[in-house]
Amino acid sequence: MAAQDPTLADFGKDPWWLVLIKILFAFVFGLLATLLGVWFERRVVGRMAVRPGPNQAGPFGLLQTLADGLKMAFKEDILPRAADKVVFFFAPTISVICAVTALSVVPFGPMVSIFGHHTPLQVTDVPVAVLVLLACSSLGVYGIVLGGWASGSTYPLLGGLRSSAQMISYEVAMGLSIVAVFMTAGTMSTSGIVAAQGDATRLTVFGTEIPAPGWYAILLLPSFIIFFIATVGETNRAPFDLPEAESELVAGFMTEYSSLKFALFMLSEYVAMVTMSAVTTTLFLGGWRAPWPITLWEGANSGWWPMLWFFGKVLILVFVFVWLRGTLPRLRYDQFMRFGWKVLLPINLVWILVLSGLRSIEDWQTRDRLLATAVGAGVLLLVTLFWPSRKPQPKPTLQEQVNSRPHGSFPLPPMDLQVPPSPRTKRVVAEREPANVTAGSDPREV
Repeated sequence: MAAQDPTLADFGKDPWWLVLIKILFAFVFGLLATLLGVWFERRVVGRMAVRPGPNQAGPFGLLQTLADGLKMAFKEDILPRAADKVVFFFAPTISVICAVTALSVVPFGPMVSIFGHHTPLQVTDVPVAVLVLLACSSLGVYGIVLGGWASGSTYPLLGGLRSSAQMISYEVAMGLSIVAVFMTAGTMSTSGIVAAQGDATRLTVFGTEIPAPGWYAILLLPSFIIFFIATVGETNRAPFDLPEAESELVAGFMTEYSSLKFALFMLSEYVAMVTMSAVTTTLFLGGWRAPWPITLWEGANSGWWPMLWFFGKVLILVFVFVWLRGTLPRLRYDQFMRFGWKVLLPINLVWILVLSGLRSIEDWQTRDRLLATAVGAGVLLLVTLFWPSRKPQPKPTLQEQVNSRPHGSFPLPPMDLQVPPSPRTKRVVAEREPANVTAGSDPREV
């Protein structure tokens, strides 16, 4: 039985109780994945650091996250006197709601039968579903900047401004990396993108068709790498966890938060991590479709089995998030912003230009395509070779640095590291002949 890919015509026909079940499932998935994600991260990082991690509360420490949640719930909730009470309360909820809402357009599986109703395993889908994902990700910035502003303190305000600049910067790289997916799939619908990755791409080489993988993570490798780096920066995860740089801004925009409000901010980070892993799986890893060689089994992409493949891919991406945190050090803020604007953005634009050129010559003859490709590669090679490079300025010598000092500067020590004798000290040089001691002489004479 082959998998039946849902289309836009399959949505909007479910009864109200089925829609409610789908919404509840998406919410429970985000919540449970977050709770298990916190435990999973602490266990994996503990394993990487050669320590056990949480292992006391429940089997394998599974109840440790629940205990931490109860501890936060019973802590004292401190409200700063200068805080805007309404905005201070709603800021963390905005971050959580935006992260959970993005799961509404993520396909978890194909068409299935639920209590006799043939329905897709997805809450809803629209022709511009990917733009809905980007909108939910962008609105999460408001929770951070409003949380920093409503605290009524300087440090949270600076942390909120810095975090908003960080998220907006990497939002640009993330949006441009999805352009290649639109161009290849021909649709912005998430279910349509998953369906487009189901068929293997056929490459014609010297008249012979060779099947190639259909996953965009392989076909659009530069876009996949840039998108995943942008998601790490967008979710404020290490090595881009600048909002939580305790050594710099005292936990950033969350400085004044405590109890359940702080727990909501921490929850929103993990929900965003799971959500972006699900989005990456949908856009680049074939969604709910089984990887090879599982696809050799005819029923791999039918029924409820695709949910297992989907959750497995999400788990692998969450492990990569944790792996990065346990491996890489935190970047400086200037390095982080320079990497986003001067590295990811230009590479993204060049890649989109190259891909659009390749797409425009698909209908040409084989000889013309090879000629156009060779000309483009030659031009790119010449530009790379003759691109003006910034030559390093010659370092001035020590004497030149001394001569360029302005008048009235502090005195310098001697350059040869030899201290001249003081003119006030009289030096008396006395020569002394060595004492010769003969054998058998009285040692008292020495």
